[in-house]
Amino acid sequence: MPIKHLVEIGRVAYIGYGRNAGKPVAIVDVIDANRALVDGPCSKVKRQPIRFKRLRLTKHKLSFDHSAPSRIVAKEWEKNEITKKWKEGFQFKQLLADRRRKDLSDFGRFKVYKLKQKVNKIVNAKVAELKSKEARSKKAAKKGGKGKKNPKEKK
Repeated sequence: MPIKHLVEIGRVAYIGYGRNAGKPVAIVDVIDANRALVDGPCSKVKRQPIRFKRLRLTKHKLSFDHSAPSRIVAKEWEKNEITKKWKEGFQFKQLLADRRRKDLSDFGRFKVYKLKQKVNKIVNAKVAELKSKEARSKKAAKKGGKGKKNPKEKK
């Protein structure tokens, strides 16, 4: 599978874990093979070096020179409406769902478990119904095909 998103100056990523987990940042400069200098002016992440292992790349990209100051990064961020795009994206929604699941109590997990059972029961019943209809129609087609005589055929 080809790589879709490359580590490059201006690439928007979000921090995968740590103190600022889930916050979007822009890659301002590549320090070495393991770290990048990132800045999140609108997500309140200060300019700092972060390991690539902690970053999750997105499809969004800003255009500015390497080592651009925070004010230029913020200007590009606002111009491209990255915060809005980030909140509409799949990755943000997945992070919210994970956070909600993590914050569930024991009773909350039990309720989810029971709801999944109900849904699966409904789905399985519908699948069984469709399979039985298909089996009946095949059986009827077999029976009907052999037992009928051609009316044009002479005795």
